[in-house]
Amino acid sequence: MRYAAWKPAAALLSPPTLSCSSPSSAPLLQPLRATPPQGGSVPIPRQRVSLPSSCVVRGHHFHDARRVLDETPQRTASAWTAAIAACARGGRNRDGMGAFAEMLAQGGGVAPNKFVLAAVLRCCAGLGDVEPGRRIHGWMLRNEVRMDGVLCNALLDMYAKCGDYVRTKRAFTAMAETDAVSWNIVIGACLQNGDILGSMRLFDESPMRDASSWNTIISGLMRNSCPAKALDRLYHMARAGVAFNHYTYSTALALAGMLSSLRLGRQLHGRVLTAATETDTFVRSSLMDMYCKCGAMESAALIFDRCSHLTGDVNFAWSTMVAGYIQNGREEEALEFFRLMLRQGVAVDRFTLTSAVAACANAGMVEQGRQVHGCVEKLGHSIDAPLASAIVDMYAKCGNLDDACRIFNRARTKNVALWTSMLCSYASHGKSRMAIQLFNTMTAEKITPNEVTLVGVLSACSHGRLVTEGDHFFKLMQEEYGIVPSIEHYNCMVDLYGRAGLLDKANNFIMENKIKHEPIVWKTLLSACRVHKDMEHAKLASGNLIQLEQCDAGSYVMMSNMYATHSKWLDTLKLRSSMREKRVWKQPGRSWIHLKNIVHTFVAGDIAHPRSTEIYAYLEKLMERLKELGYTSRTDLVAHDVEEEQRETALKFHSEKLAIAFGIISTPSGTPLRIFKNLRVCVDCHEAIKYISRATDREIVVRDLYRFHHFKDAKCSCEDFW
Repeated sequence: MRYAAWKPAAALLSPPTLSCSSPSSAPLLQPLRATPPQGGSVPIPRQRVSLPSSCVVRGHHFHDARRVLDETPQRTASAWTAAIAACARGGRNRDGMGAFAEMLAQGGGVAPNKFVLAAVLRCCAGLGDVEPGRRIHGWMLRNEVRMDGVLCNALLDMYAKCGDYVRTKRAFTAMAETDAVSWNIVIGACLQNGDILGSMRLFDESPMRDASSWNTIISGLMRNSCPAKALDRLYHMARAGVAFNHYTYSTALALAGMLSSLRLGRQLHGRVLTAATETDTFVRSSLMDMYCKCGAMESAALIFDRCSHLTGDVNFAWSTMVAGYIQNGREEEALEFFRLMLRQGVAVDRFTLTSAVAACANAGMVEQGRQVHGCVEKLGHSIDAPLASAIVDMYAKCGNLDDACRIFNRARTKNVALWTSMLCSYASHGKSRMAIQLFNTMTAEKITPNEVTLVGVLSACSHGRLVTEGDHFFKLMQEEYGIVPSIEHYNCMVDLYGRAGLLDKANNFIMENKIKHEPIVWKTLLSACRVHKDMEHAKLASGNLIQLEQCDAGSYVMMSNMYATHSKWLDTLKLRSSMREKRVWKQPGRSWIHLKNIVHTFVAGDIAHPRSTEIYAYLEKLMERLKELGYTSRTDLVAHDVEEEQRETALKFHSEKLAIAFGIISTPSGTPLRIFKNLRVCVDCHEAIKYISRATDREIVVRDLYRFHHFKDAKCSCEDFW
């Protein structure tokens, strides 16, 4: 069944309707010629213990093992081994430690053998507590326990999983004989410690490299954000003729997704088909995830459809598809897929629900968001902190800050992500003081803020032009919480100084912190120059952007508009010509409004809408009414040397004005309107919307690229600074 053929049906949700560099992989996997038609952790081999049939306890049935042990008149080493091994396999690590202590206390000539010791070391590794493991190691040395390969590897694995890199290396060096497992464990520990060069040197020195060895180094490099090095190792693995196993395929496909390399992904898919491993659950899911991350949703859907008879009970495959559509900006299709899950009775977990909520947030679909929220409760899921965080974010991004606050206040448990989500919601809606108050409440409740929290609170200070507070929090994050500023934090500070009109201070901050190589800070400074009409700093910012070859369409347009504002038409013309020469094109402005589950989208001068005649007629009357209230068109913003009347006409039919006019004629009087725009709202439209809110006695909420604007009674929440 193809995705395109799915039709809306009765379901828990109503379907929305729309009305209107990675390194090159070309030579790198030369052995992977076929193309499709259109373990991270290293296990320790367990040596089987010969036990009487009555004492053999497999799986994780600790209670059965304990019962057998208790019923044994004379507890032998085999009985203890079965009980402690059952604990290790079943994750009952503290019970295993307790049984080992009981064994030592019992005495009676029953000494722990190598199998018991290997099992109890696995319990220590499971607890992640190095101290009991270190004591057991000491006991082994004092009692001169013969250390064979299995026991040495168990000891290595324990130190590695407890994060004691020094003792891992020391134990490895002390081993008389090593095998592939030993090398894999120490290489994995090296990677876990962040020693990239050390791990690669160890790998190169290893005399025995099997598929697990290659998997360990490739996956470890990926976890340490070294995809190029991981790619190089994958290439060498293929050249060496090492057979790929299912974990190799899953890891390699994840690497292709990380690099967004569709070409590499298709080469790997070809090898998967040749090896006939596509039916493996993990490989199939990895293929779907890779295609999703590479933007090839049709290929991902083909794999899902071919294996649909296998995916009924595999929730991960469904979740991957929903998340994939969202990652690629196809929110409506993500919700359609989510509805299909519900119709087919697939169990929907919290991850999938969180993805569905995110789809509604990204598209600003508040009604669909409410339905997904209702679905959460109807399915009986408790709203934990991660899900509550997503719902708070959804309501806030849809312009419903009050609903976001209600969800936040109702949450029983609040982690740092939920606090941060609410704080950022206040910041984006211009509630700077409330964001700071929430931050103070959060820290008073002993919740330690993270890097994202500080970005949120600095952003709140920026939007509120709270310079003193911003300086305080920037200093606090480093001295109190030990957070090293990232470019996001630095950019917030540049924005803070820029919004406050401290352009010299903003420029000095860039130089003092040695971030002049970062294009984003110059774009932020240029934006502040637009507001404050400072041509000197604007030329400085644009000059740095051109030098960095990062002057995008938005920056060109901003500079062009500044020239136009100062009637420098020749400079405007030169800048526009430069854009054409460099093939830099301005992204068209779009505005949209959701009414009755339908998305109505408009562009400037749009006549494609079925009600265009009514919209333009109403807008003409409305603009006359605005002039009576004192509105004056900002014709100085039109970047063309034309007559005043032509400039006024050019401004009159911007996309946000068309969307608002349509909303007014389509809803009852007094109904609040929520408009969304893909770019920053222009100065003239911002001024006009203030007057429209008074003329129509409506609250109008506009979400542009940077923040929310709440218009009411000719005032905006941003206080005319955005």
